[in-house]
Parts: sequence; structure tokens; C-alpha cells
Amino acid sequence: MSDPSVKVSDNFVEYKPPMGHNTALQEANRCLNCYDAPCIKACPTGIDIPGFIKKIATGNLRGSARTILEANILGASCARVCPTQELCEGACVLHDLHEEPIDIGRLQRHATDFVVMEEDGPDLFEAAPKNGKKVALVGAGPASLGCAAELARLGYEAVCFEKAEKPGGLNTFGIADYKMTYAAALKEIEWVEQLGVEIRCNTAVGEDVTVAELEEEYDAIFLGVGLGGVGPLGLPGEELEGVRDSLEFIAELKVRPKEEVALRGKKVAVIGGGNTAIDAVTQSCRLGADQVYMVYRRGPKDMGAYPHEQELARKDGGIFVYYSQPVEVVGEGGKVTGLKMVRTEVKDGRVHYIDGSEQVLDVDVVLRATGQSKLREFFLLFDGLALDEKGRVIADEDGRTSVKGVWTGGDCVSGGQEVVNAVAEGKRAAESIHRELQGAS
Repeated sequence: MSDPSVKVSDNFVEYKPPMGHNTALQEANRCLNCYDAPCIKACPTGIDIPGFIKKIATGNLRGSARTILEANILGASCARVCPTQELCEGACVLHDLHEEPIDIGRLQRHATDFVVMEEDGPDLFEAAPKNGKKVALVGAGPASLGCAAELARLGYEAVCFEKAEKPGGLNTFGIADYKMTYAAALKEIEWVEQLGVEIRCNTAVGEDVTVAELEEEYDAIFLGVGLGGVGPLGLPGEELEGVRDSLEFIAELKVRPKEEVALRGKKVAVIGGGNTAIDAVTQSCRLGADQVYMVYRRGPKDMGAYPHEQELARKDGGIFVYYSQPVEVVGEGGKVTGLKMVRTEVKDGRVHYIDGSEQVLDVDVVLRATGQSKLREFFLLFDGLALDEKGRVIADEDGRTSVKGVWTGGDCVSGGQEVVNAVAEGKRAAESIHRELQGAS
């Protein structure tokens, strides 16, 4: 049970706090500056990691930031949210020497924050003179921002159409607050806008502006719409008060005071096994819930969540309930009182129920975190746009779709990866758009 004397907001300290100057220098000087560095290969945006670290070590913070941001325009947020343990830090050669890897994520934050997050940060880039061509970007999440920033630097008029009140997509609303705050996400987007990117919020493609209008006015279109919400599971009782989409839950924490959404005295069940489920578990614990269960129908080795994220959830007090399939949300008076589950076993890769194994978990909040829906209906607006059997947009390695003049990237193609992957795909698409439009000029 949580300590009622502790403010809930105090539980949301940053997962990767900033480094002080001396600490950053000491850590930077541990880097071996490897030739053919494996950390670079592990980074989806190919940041010259030894290069930016060496610049920190020599006191050239501006040059370090430039090295990072030229490769990844959202390098400040990626410094906070990237699973560095699985990517660059996981590839660090110091592991082979049985030493701690270089703290690359926090060094990256040290280099980029004074440029991106400070009001009087130095200017690094300028938009190129306009070349007379325009590109429309649908959505203003990481993929679109990565694409738009690169286009602006190449001289294009890049306009993002975002249906939400604020830009950023999951970067703004879907990342746990202890990883990156709402204010930090928006500050980074303001910095991207200074490069010449225009963002039109409260503007839904298909409603406020038609696809035909975009095709008429713009020379190319980029689709960076991501994914939809977490769909219903089809369980009896799912309509009861207390059942929520985990992404809506996380988004609420970004914009409301933590004390207003505290879960003291509550018992929470999170259904799912991915990183979003882990975020929901961890944040529920930090909001003061008495018990927080993560209910997963398979075993620990099958979970999609990263091991370090699972460990963090355990340290925060999350209780993992494996081999359990929810079958009904139990309620009384219109509110959740429990989650009925049946025990499972996995045979030949398939989940089977164990007869007579039903049990009810005593909870009053149920959070669905079983994967986001695909935007199939929206994609019908683009005549001839090819989708795969899972509802993802089909595109080549440069983001070209089956529709001439339409590129794409991010989660609507991958089905859900990291911010850094989306930025990389957006940048590759921008380079492909540039080659195409320059060839057409």
C-alpha cells in the first residue's frame, strides 16, 4: 500500500535525469571511440555516437548537439525515451570487458537539451530558401516531424495536418510521464517549427480538408498517422465504469495534475504484455494504487515488453500474473468489482484454457493494453492504397506507397515501434520525396 504522506507527483521523477557538467565529462571520457562502432549500427537513425561523445569530452557541446540532431531531429526526446539498453548501449563494447556501458542516452540529453529545451539555446540549422514545392504531411507525430524537418531543411514548404489540439502524437500523449513530460514534448516541437515546419492542429484530413484538396495543392503527401486506440476485448462487463483504454489513461496523466488522477485505495488490473502495458502498470503504481496486476495470457518469455521495463515495473510494485486469460469483467452497481480469469497453457504456440481454473481477481480498475487498432477506414480515403493482412500500409524501404505521390512511415507501416524508428523512416521518406520532386523539376 502506498504511503499517504507522500505526494503522488513526487513518484514521477525522471527515469533518465539530466547529467551535470562534470558527470557528463567523466562519462564521455570513458568512451573508447571505437572504430566501426557497433553503437552506431544499433541506432536506427545512425547517429555518430562516438563522434558526439568525443565532442562532449572536448567541451564542444554545440558541435555534439549538431552531430546528434543532423541525424535525428528528435534527438532530445529520443535521449529520454529510447530503449537504449536494447539499442546503442546494448551494443557497447564495454559489455565485453564486463564494465558498465557508456550512458549514451543521458549524454545525448546533455548535448541536446541546451539547444532544444532552453529558451536562449543556440541556433544550429536554418531552413533552406524555398524551392517552390510543397509537401503535405498527415499527422504531426514523430514520423511526420522527422520527414517535415528534413524537407524544410531542403527548401520545401512542409505543412503538417493534425486532428488533435496539440501536435506530437504518442510522443506528446502516449509516453509515460516519468520518461518524458508533456511540456518537454511540446518544447521540442516548437524547436522543430523554428526550422520552417508549419503545423495545423484541429485539422482532420477527410473532414476539415479533403484528400483531393491535398493532391491538388501539394506536390507530395506523407502519411504519418500512426495507430488508433486500444480496441475493446469483447468481454462481458467491459462497459462497466472503471474499464479504460490504457492509452487514454496515459494521455490523461500528461495533462492533469497527478493528485487529481491518483489511484490511492484502488486495485488495478492491466491486460496485456507489451511496453504500453508496462507503462500502465508502472504509472498505476506511482499513482498510489494498493495493488497493480499485469495479466498476461502467456509466459514471461513471450512478453513483448523489454526486460528492463519489466524490471522497473516490478520494482515499482507491479504483480505479474502469467498464463491467465480474462474472460469477464465482474461488476456491481455499474462499477468494476473484479476481473474473472481462466488459467492457460501454451501448446504448439497456441493458448489453451485449463478447465475448471476460473478465478476472480479483486480489482476496481481494468486497463486494456492489448495493442492498438489499425486505421483501415481512414486509409480508404486514399484510392488504391495497399494494406497488408494486418491493416498496415505497405511501403518500400523509402516509404513509397502503392499510390503515386504518397509516402508513409512510422507505426502505420511497422505496426508499432520506437520513436527513433519513426524518425528514421520519416527522414528516409523525405530524401526519397526530394529525389522524386527534383527529378520532376
